[in-house]
Amino acid sequence: MQKINPQSTDTEMMDLLQRETFGYFLKEVNGHTGLIADKSQPGSPSSIAAVGMGLSCYIVGIERGYISRDEAIKRTLTVLKFFHTSHQGIEVDATGYKGFYYHFLDMQTGKRALNSELSTIDTAILLAGVLTARNYFSGENKSETEIRSIADELYARVDWKWALNGRDSVAHGWKPESGFLRFRWDEKYSEAHIMYILALGSPTFPINPSIYKKWISTFEFKKLYGIEHIYAGPLFIHQMSHIWLDFNGIGDELNKKIGVDYFENSRRATLVQQRYAIENPLGFAHYGENCWGFTASDGPGPSKRIVNGVPRKFFDYRARGIPFGPDDGTIAPWAVAASLPFAPEVVLRTIRHAIERHDFEKHGKYGFDASFNPTFPVKDTHQSVWFSPWKFGLNQGPIILMIENYKSGLIWNQMKKSHPIIKGLRLASFTGGWLNAKSS
Repeated sequence: MQKINPQSTDTEMMDLLQRETFGYFLKEVNGHTGLIADKSQPGSPSSIAAVGMGLSCYIVGIERGYISRDEAIKRTLTVLKFFHTSHQGIEVDATGYKGFYYHFLDMQTGKRALNSELSTIDTAILLAGVLTARNYFSGENKSETEIRSIADELYARVDWKWALNGRDSVAHGWKPESGFLRFRWDEKYSEAHIMYILALGSPTFPINPSIYKKWISTFEFKKLYGIEHIYAGPLFIHQMSHIWLDFNGIGDELNKKIGVDYFENSRRATLVQQRYAIENPLGFAHYGENCWGFTASDGPGPSKRIVNGVPRKFFDYRARGIPFGPDDGTIAPWAVAASLPFAPEVVLRTIRHAIERHDFEKHGKYGFDASFNPTFPVKDTHQSVWFSPWKFGLNQGPIILMIENYKSGLIWNQMKKSHPIIKGLRLASFTGGWLNAKSS
């Protein structure tokens, strides 16, 4: 990554971070299928959620001059055609079934990888990227017309009613060997907003709005460090759906009841993360006002160590959350950047601190390190802090997309053009702000 001058402005700093991070979606791609790798580790399968991120990032790339429109169209069509023609069926090595896709796919063949589940939430994130492309590429030429046509077909064939499996919530997933997973999107605040809005707005297999309303009735409103908000421990939960949905100024029945919309809620959750780091109740190294970010991330474990006389348990990839854990001293800078639209006053300071004090640019390509842990004892004499050796598509995408939403609202504005999104929001009882300005 190109070095950032300490005297650079906040705008220059974010511009460079965004551009360098974009390299992931240029390089970690199979040119024949268009699939994007889950992580930069050699041999990694594709993550369909990373593909959804990439489809949205290509649009940012066009607007910022990182990629030509023609090249972005080519990449977009390649991967849309792959999903459109790939095999849907009950076979164990299919690409998908009932319009959904397996969480991980082989980068070369596009077949199911790692014995993964047919994932409802990851399919939703893929579709969010598909619809972003569908709305952005509005030209009348053959390629852009084809993008819109394929995108509409991909969305329309997703059978959300099947994913209910006869109940009043969407299942996490399904496997051909054993059927539906026992976990469901049925309680507590989560990243499932984008999924439920897509399911409500479906032109072919829409779910009943009562399902959404039952889900939000289970959300917990907590007061932490003097800040009241709808609680979820990992920061990504407060960010993921917001990449595509602008909740600022619009609200559902729960928002009206508590007087806080989901955008403001994410601002509060970001501030709670910072307060937790300042208090640092477990005494981890480097936590503080400008060093925080607790979310789903890679880690140095699994391992148990005695550190300065204190027994510590370290995890590998895990959804870390605060204040109730798990917390093992691992910090994810990408999660800070993804909160930029919500709380720029604390995010910009923290990003600058990361760049100027910890020099995260030196460990590899594609911008920030995915995560680091200054508490974990490192034997390497050349560095005193553990850094994740890989970059992850699900980390890289939110950096690019949320920086862009902060700058221009580009991704939000594409989704505000989407009739299914508007329909889904209205069926979920959202009103106010920009939504009221949209014609029925």
